[in-house]
Amino acid sequence: MVAILPGPFHAEANLPDHAHSATANTRHAFVTRPDLLERSQGSLGRQGWAEVYARLSAADQEGGLGPEDVERLAVAAHLLGRDSDSMELWARAHHAFLAQGDSRRAARCASLLAVRLLLAGEMARGGGWIGRGRRMLETEQGDCAEQGYLLLPIGLQFVLQGNFEAAHSAFVEAAAIAGRHADPDLAALARQGQGRTLIRLGNVAQGLALLDEVMVAVTGGELSPLVMGDIYCSVIDACHEIYDLRRAQEWTAALADWCESEQDLVPYRGMCLVRRAEIMQLHGAWPDAIEEAERACEWLSRPPTQRALGAAFYRVGELHRLRGEIDSAEEAYRQASQWGREPQPGLAQLRLGQGQIEAAGTAICRALDETAERRTRCQLLGGYVEIMLAAGDVAAARSGANELAGIAAELEAPFLQAVSCQATGAVLRAEGDPRSALTALRRSWKAWRELEAPYDAARVRVLVGLACADLGDTDTAEMELDAARQAFVDLGATPDVARVKELTRSISPDTPEPLTAREREVLGLIATGKTNRAIAESLAISEKTVARHVSNIFTKLGLSSRAAATAYAFQNRLV
Repeated sequence: MVAILPGPFHAEANLPDHAHSATANTRHAFVTRPDLLERSQGSLGRQGWAEVYARLSAADQEGGLGPEDVERLAVAAHLLGRDSDSMELWARAHHAFLAQGDSRRAARCASLLAVRLLLAGEMARGGGWIGRGRRMLETEQGDCAEQGYLLLPIGLQFVLQGNFEAAHSAFVEAAAIAGRHADPDLAALARQGQGRTLIRLGNVAQGLALLDEVMVAVTGGELSPLVMGDIYCSVIDACHEIYDLRRAQEWTAALADWCESEQDLVPYRGMCLVRRAEIMQLHGAWPDAIEEAERACEWLSRPPTQRALGAAFYRVGELHRLRGEIDSAEEAYRQASQWGREPQPGLAQLRLGQGQIEAAGTAICRALDETAERRTRCQLLGGYVEIMLAAGDVAAARSGANELAGIAAELEAPFLQAVSCQATGAVLRAEGDPRSALTALRRSWKAWRELEAPYDAARVRVLVGLACADLGDTDTAEMELDAARQAFVDLGATPDVARVKELTRSISPDTPEPLTAREREVLGLIATGKTNRAIAESLAISEKTVARHVSNIFTKLGLSSRAAATAYAFQNRLV
């Protein structure tokens, strides 16, 4: 989705003449009327948006605000994450400008409302505001910047309809209008729209070049805060859409710096934390990643921002799943779903880890059937192939791997190449061709190493070990599995540690069982949620003996918590 936002003002460019003298030393200014407004000028110059919102709201209650000040209050509300308040305020500003006979400013408010409504999925209301904005400009003589701003929601309408050529034309026209009127906000928004539609049309290199150009203005602080924040998030979203992780990491770091320089930002800071958590997860910094994801949930919950909050909870769920914290993962996926984020493939992969193969297959197939856009399907296809292989449906897995390979070839992104080669290698092994499987898997492992993704690289090493075992090379198989196991231990990937130990025993039957019969019995009871006292009562032994068994279990299996022990028990069918 193209995240475009018309900025209602940029620095002092759109202020009435009588405001300029009093605002020369502030980045964004207010009309100097009551004392409350005068005091808020300094706050906005320091970009303390909570204070700005409080002072302007107080001034509004005392005697009402002019349309320009209502706009500024709407800006502060949006930057604080108060979306419903900001929408009401922009609508109010629109009517106030109309009452003053300023149809251009009224049209600009209409275009902004249209964008926000379209992004929220309210297509009819968004279209209604587009129509109203057009009507505002019917009597205007000649060309004006507001005509360009109205082209932004029109382009977004085309994007949401899948008509990327028409959307691109609208953004090109908006950029031309911006050039004629020297409007930097409009120019940046139009060009990022052009860049994103070019990517959707398959011209990835040209689209990325445009987005990089726009980011020069963003990182240079040349634009208003709303426009900067929206373009940051849009460009980072585009990088993730085409799996360009290098660019995503670079721009996410820049967004983090910008958020630190502004006070009280909610929507942009929250999404920045989500993206940072994704990158940390990829690089194996899981404790830091879960901390960032949980901070994102906190930021985006005040007040709740539906789409972004769902993404934050999903990331929390993924990290808990990888660490074997089943209950916490399920709760996070549930929260993600509540806030509009599809909990797949994570929830299906959690069910697979619990041995619920049929439930996992049903869920992942349903999610894939409901997803038409090819690039979005990539997020599901890796998990789909894994689950179909577990279910014994090699033909379905082959179909998924082939689709993934086609998209990877189209986008030429190292991340997708790694995922695709991994899926293809797993399918080739299931089809009885371990030699060809090894070729694909070695390519995948190399790509993951270059991306500095230790968890994914370790998962591929497991498949490499199994393929070597299929060829009778037991020594290499054991070494690959041992290397993978150590990587999982270092990461805290408890379910994968348990799985690798089980696979190692299957390859080398002489490997001794790490747990005694009594320890396996105790572990099974731990997984049911029983306390040490309850286990002691069930087995008619002392609580002290149970504690000793639990300590031995944790030591032998390299576990650090009862949640991790529960995950191991499910992985090894001890429950």
